[in-house]
Amino acid sequence: MNLAKSSAALSVLALAALALAPASAQNSGWYVGINGGLSAAKIDDQRIADDLLVNGFATTAIKNDDREPGFKLYGGYRFGRYFAVEGGYFNLGKFGFTADTLPPGTLIGSGRFQGMNFDAVPMLPITDALFVFGRIGANYAWANDRFSGTGAVNVLDPSASKSATNYKYGFGVEYDFTQHFGARLEAERYRVDDAVGNRGEIDMISLGVLYRFGGPSAPAPAPMVALEAPGPTVMSAIWVTSITSPLHNE
Repeated sequence: MNLAKSSAALSVLALAALALAPASAQNSGWYVGINGGLSAAKIDDQRIADDLLVNGFATTAIKNDDREPGFKLYGGYRFGRYFAVEGGYFNLGKFGFTADTLPPGTLIGSGRFQGMNFDAVPMLPITDALFVFGRIGANYAWANDRFSGTGAVNVLDPSASKSATNYKYGFGVEYDFTQHFGARLEAERYRVDDAVGNRGEIDMISLGVLYRFGGPSAPAPAPMVALEAPGPTVMSAIWVTSITSPLHNE
């Protein structure tokens, strides 16, 4: 009986371990996603006014276009429930300004920012389906600037481009509707350089969906049940049946 009880206890422990394993394993693996939202840039109006003043123009007004749609495409690998790495492409949008001057004229400028990024993503599970996460990483962004003038303002170099590597960081929340599909709400800050020497930051708030690859975990094998050997009473009954069977009467 001790052998049977020990076997039963081991079977229970094995089943418990097999039941717990898929809960952690299902959070590991590859995934892809897409986010879209609103980007915001801080345009350096003072820098623009100073540059115009150097060229003999006084600035009377500056109108900024500093809010633009942005999006990103990304892929990543999650290591369990607490950490992931991600890389992808981002497009922060196109920002611009219009500066009115004296002598009468206008300077119009715009810049588009896009690039690639690689992030470390620590995650904190709140429930089995809800996570909060942070991110910190590097972005390689390229800026394409365009300039034009009217009236007294004459632009000698209407286009310029520049690429540079800088940092980025952010935070967000993820909710997994199923093992494969989830949604994210994120806030991120990208440090970028533009083609005329300005250095600034662009923020993006975005909402998106992700798809996690991989199927459900394989079902656990049926537990092995230890069978107790027949006791003396059963063996005695078999022996008695054997010696009293008519087949043994000579």
